[in-house]
Amino acid sequence: MARLGPTERSNLPDRAFADVDSTGHRRLPIHDAAHVRNALARFSQVTFESEEARDRARQRLLNAAKRFKIVPVGFIAGQLQSERDHLARRAVTTLPSGFVTLMMTDIEGSTAIVQQLGPDFPRLIDELWSALRDCANASGGHEVEARADEFFAAFESPRDAVDAAIAVQRALPERVWPGAAEVRVRIGIHSGYPTSTPTNYVGIDVNTASRICAVGHGGQIVVSTNTREAVKASAPDGVRFITLGSHQLRGVAAPVALYQVGAKGLRGRFPPLRIG
Repeated sequence: MARLGPTERSNLPDRAFADVDSTGHRRLPIHDAAHVRNALARFSQVTFESEEARDRARQRLLNAAKRFKIVPVGFIAGQLQSERDHLARRAVTTLPSGFVTLMMTDIEGSTAIVQQLGPDFPRLIDELWSALRDCANASGGHEVEARADEFFAAFESPRDAVDAAIAVQRALPERVWPGAAEVRVRIGIHSGYPTSTPTNYVGIDVNTASRICAVGHGGQIVVSTNTREAVKASAPDGVRFITLGSHQLRGVAAPVALYQVGAKGLRGRFPPLRIG
């Protein structure tokens, strides 16, 4: 298969590639049969921005294979085995049920970091997910989902969730990130009785945790009154809950009282919550 030169590559439209990431970086050319076969062979070696991006690239690749009358038997078998392995790994760890504390994080200013790093952004995300997993696992948490710049974990103990969040906000500023990027995550925590599926949670409590995360700032930990009430009696020395008032969160029927977690090593002052 002839290698694409820079000029030939630049003249191809976006639809000639299986994957076009958020920075415009184009990978896995599929404009002819030879490149489709090459993309089928290389697909499992590519790191995508998210599971959604992987799914889109997979579908484009399969459509191209059909167009060029290529039967991707090995590719499909490999993808099925990969999916079975993924489900088997998830099945080993049963997500907690009943009264569960949900912790969600995302990166403040992620769009600017994407523009700064370009194709190195997935490497930063991999390193961030690894750091978040370490903190969650050390406090007995269960990873629920990691996608794009978001991370979602569940805890049987509300205090464990708060401990994990504090560990995250202490650890991340100490790291050196790809491209010397400045990475600050906001963290939202809410306790309730979410409805569980085999691999995830659904319902208003999940939505509440997501909205709480969204109103915070990088470096900040914001928790609901449910979490604060559940953990305040067992909070370790030096941990305090600073009232932020009651707020109407989008998609949540009743106002929710919110608190900022304060502890040694954490930033204390932030702008008003991003309500609106």
